[in-house]
Amino acid sequence: MKKKISVGASIVLVLLAALLTFQVTFTVMSVKHREEMTAAYAHLESFNKLLEVDAMYRNLYVKDLDEDELIDGILAGYVMGSGDRFGAYYPAEEFQTYMDSLNGDMQGIGVNVIWSADYGAIEIINVMPDSPALEAGVEPGDLIVYVGDEMESVADLGYYGALTKLQGKAGTTAVFTVARGKHYEKTVSFSILRGYVTEQTVMYHVYALDSTVGVVKITGFDRATPNQLFAAVQDLLDGGCTRLVLDVRNNLGGELQAICSVLDYLLPSGPVIRTIDRDGNEEVIYRSDAKALDVPMAVLVNENTASAAELFCSALQDYEKAVIVGTQTYGKGSMQTIRRLSDGSGLSVTYRYYCPPFSDNYDGVGVTPDVVVEPAGAMLEKNIYKITDEEDNQLQAAVAELNK
Repeated sequence: MKKKISVGASIVLVLLAALLTFQVTFTVMSVKHREEMTAAYAHLESFNKLLEVDAMYRNLYVKDLDEDELIDGILAGYVMGSGDRFGAYYPAEEFQTYMDSLNGDMQGIGVNVIWSADYGAIEIINVMPDSPALEAGVEPGDLIVYVGDEMESVADLGYYGALTKLQGKAGTTAVFTVARGKHYEKTVSFSILRGYVTEQTVMYHVYALDSTVGVVKITGFDRATPNQLFAAVQDLLDGGCTRLVLDVRNNLGGELQAICSVLDYLLPSGPVIRTIDRDGNEEVIYRSDAKALDVPMAVLVNENTASAAELFCSALQDYEKAVIVGTQTYGKGSMQTIRRLSDGSGLSVTYRYYCPPFSDNYDGVGVTPDVVVEPAGAMLEKNIYKITDEEDNQLQAAVAELNK
């Protein structure tokens, strides 16, 4: 068993090592570098307060301290104290889960769910292809009413409490009961071995009010998204659709390479993403080739369209490839770099701003739609994933733009 040292002791060792390095290095540096080194050494003195707090807790606190949790807390606090709104520290297990999600891989039974306040249950809105849930016979529209080996009521546990019991690692078992049928009169119990599934970030259908319009909803951008989108568009075109509505409402963004691949598919030759670093240096980091999807398009956005999803709509707007319909977007125009630390934990640090091909950076501002349409009617009362085409006034406005 490895012997752990206290936070205070570990910091002392770091300080001693830093002091020794400082003293040796200082003698061989130029005046300018000595000034820089002196400033850097001054930062080490700020750890004195942390050492004081650590000593007080070890002498006074009535409970035992967990060294791992202490370190995780200190690192998470550092990120928070930096003011980096989109930075994050991930303990090792959380970091691996996060990286898996960027790859389009997830562990679980393979369903997309929402909370049904009317029934106090978790509603399944989509069952992912080739998933354990699909193989077991779980269906969209099922209401999960009991969960766990003890069949606890989802209504009593609440959404997040029940979701925790539904989620889990591959190789473990998810136990739950659903209500099914027109009036949810039938119950079906499941015991499903969780596995690895490819997250379904693209869903599509033919518009209910006009069979020449295909509707493609993109819920996020991970490495599986491009191929899912390409297949969805091709299926709609093969089925007779001649126009597309791309729905990125409530899409919070995702992985950079995914958005580049998608925009390369949609845009003609030219810049796709420009970045600006901390010193103001601008660089085009991705260009599309000459091939482009030649289909009239509209894009639906709202206040929860963020990050890569904003880049998606603003790039199409810059090239005049699509009309943007909806409400002002969130306004996250910054990039994070993800780094794995030596112990398997990870860090996400904001290090650049990214910009559309030609227009200005939208960080803190958002992207303004070409046609502003506020949600109305049923959209103000129902979950957006439960809205029908006939009830979706923003979708109808987007189709109206395509008809002009």
